[in-house]
Amino acid sequence: MKPRILLVDDNQQNVELLEAYLLKVDCDTEIAVDGQDALTKTSEFHPDLILLDVMMPKLNGFEVCQKLKSNPETAGIMILMVTALGELGDIERAVKAGCDDFLSKPVNQLELLKRIDNLLKLRTVTDELERLKQYIDSMEERK
Repeated sequence: MKPRILLVDDNQQNVELLEAYLLKVDCDTEIAVDGQDALTKTSEFHPDLILLDVMMPKLNGFEVCQKLKSNPETAGIMILMVTALGELGDIERAVKAGCDDFLSKPVNQLELLKRIDNLLKLRTVTDELERLKQYIDSMEERK
């Protein structure tokens, strides 16, 4: 099954650039145009990875990330914040919100693709670990 990537950005040019970069990744994509739309699309699309802008209307990226990471149903989704903000305080705020990685704009295609690859691998390993844990727990209950 192809990985699912949700692109969240209110700037159409940024979305088009990210979509062009993602042509090199065998994945399904969906687009959200603001923070509230991101939450809605996450529940409908069930992404493995979210490329999340910070400065958006309705809910900013920090708020979206915090909401997703605090919900057990969406906490395992990898979140890569892609933003023009690059100050140390912004990075700390992103980490506190629960993001898995942080990338400053303008985005370097090679760096973006490598981080996407790493986060998707991490998601796969994390999912497999959870399945093994559930299997072990079910075996323990049968004893």
